[in-house]
Amino acid sequence: MSGPEPPTETPGPDAPTWPTPPTYSNLGEVRAQLLPSKACRSRTSRPPLTDPQPLPPPLPKKTLARTQSLPTHRAPSSGPTPAGQPRRPYLGSHSVDESQAGDDRAWAPGPPAQPHIRSLDSLLGLGWPDLHRPEAVRAFLEAQQLEGLRTVHAQLRARLLGGRPGPCHPGHGFRLLDSSPCVDSGDALYYRLVRVGDEAWHMLAAKVPKPGAEEPHPWGLELQASLGPHFNLQGLCGLVPEDALPGAPWSGSVALAAEVPERTLTQWLSEVGRRPRPAEFPWVAALLLLQLTSALEHLEARGAALAELRPENLLLAAPRGCATAGPPRLLLADFGRVRPQPPGPPGPHAQQLSHLLGALLGPAAPSATPLAAGLETLAARLAHSRPSAAQARAALQVLLWGPGPALRGQGAPLGPWLRVRRALLVLHLAERAAAGEAPGLEDWLCCTYLAEATEASLGHALALLWD
Repeated sequence: MSGPEPPTETPGPDAPTWPTPPTYSNLGEVRAQLLPSKACRSRTSRPPLTDPQPLPPPLPKKTLARTQSLPTHRAPSSGPTPAGQPRRPYLGSHSVDESQAGDDRAWAPGPPAQPHIRSLDSLLGLGWPDLHRPEAVRAFLEAQQLEGLRTVHAQLRARLLGGRPGPCHPGHGFRLLDSSPCVDSGDALYYRLVRVGDEAWHMLAAKVPKPGAEEPHPWGLELQASLGPHFNLQGLCGLVPEDALPGAPWSGSVALAAEVPERTLTQWLSEVGRRPRPAEFPWVAALLLLQLTSALEHLEARGAALAELRPENLLLAAPRGCATAGPPRLLLADFGRVRPQPPGPPGPHAQQLSHLLGALLGPAAPSATPLAAGLETLAARLAHSRPSAAQARAALQVLLWGPGPALRGQGAPLGPWLRVRRALLVLHLAERAAAGEAPGLEDWLCCTYLAEATEASLGHALALLWD
């Protein structure tokens, strides 16, 4: 093995020799190259006793990729994350802190883990003294189907409501994303901004009252602040301080909405009206009205009522973790018109729901489909019978997912229909999961219906529609 070629100039006796720098070598070899040559040491061409091991290949060069992060007011740090400081996980369109991220990634913290498929025999053996009783087997399967449906419902709810931002505190920073509002509603303008904290960042919406808008009723605003998370009620998470955003297109402190709206119901109707309405329009309209009745039902349960239901104050947003092609999420944001429920009939919102349903269907609504005809029937029953929001919601669920009037005309029992419908939904969700399809908002709404429905509630809904 020949050594490296000597340099062109002869070094002095005390000058170190510098051969071609090795790409990789051990420490002894490097030190040998750095030691000065000694004239008294004779060099011979005697071969070494053992052949040296070949040098290993050069180490590959590491390429560092710059990570993408949201700009903040602080200067970017070039060092790693300090020990003990949690990272900022990113979940869908929002980042949340570690405690919220854990719940969102796991879907639902409450339901216990289901037994492994290999332990089902032992589970059956513990619960069955005799498997020759068909009635007991059927009852067990029905109970397991209902329990599984409720588990799926809880997991979907945790995913759709997961990552909710907490309240503001003095350590938060804010950055305005757009100088123009993302949504112009009836009483407020909404601006997208980012709230940055020590553990997470959230995209929120600044709710800026319009100049000259009607003064909100304080009772309704206090009720909004006291309500817990609800899928169809706008939630607030604090105020933007007055001096937090210099140059913002508003003055003073404004409220922060947890969900960023995309449009209002009025804008959505205007967009749909510019082109021929598709065949699935009654279905989407029924899903939107179903979400609205859920919000109104929550208000009525608290002894509150909306004085005036305005479509320009109903916000539409993309549900978290769902495909963009699905139905939007409806948010009731007009708490300034919420008052204590007046004494009288049980349905304070029935007349307003009837007018809104007529506006959704339009003056020349086609009645070719059973759903469109059922929605027209419901609009008339809302104006005549004045049912509660809970009863209107149950009627919409029946129109969307059955049972239909034909089953009622045959006098068939509703209990078996409900059990079969639950089993079919569980199979449908399992088939979609096996194909890699994630359940969406419509699936969760259907799970809510079938997990809560009883034979008596189905009978009352059918009577409201077709008696």
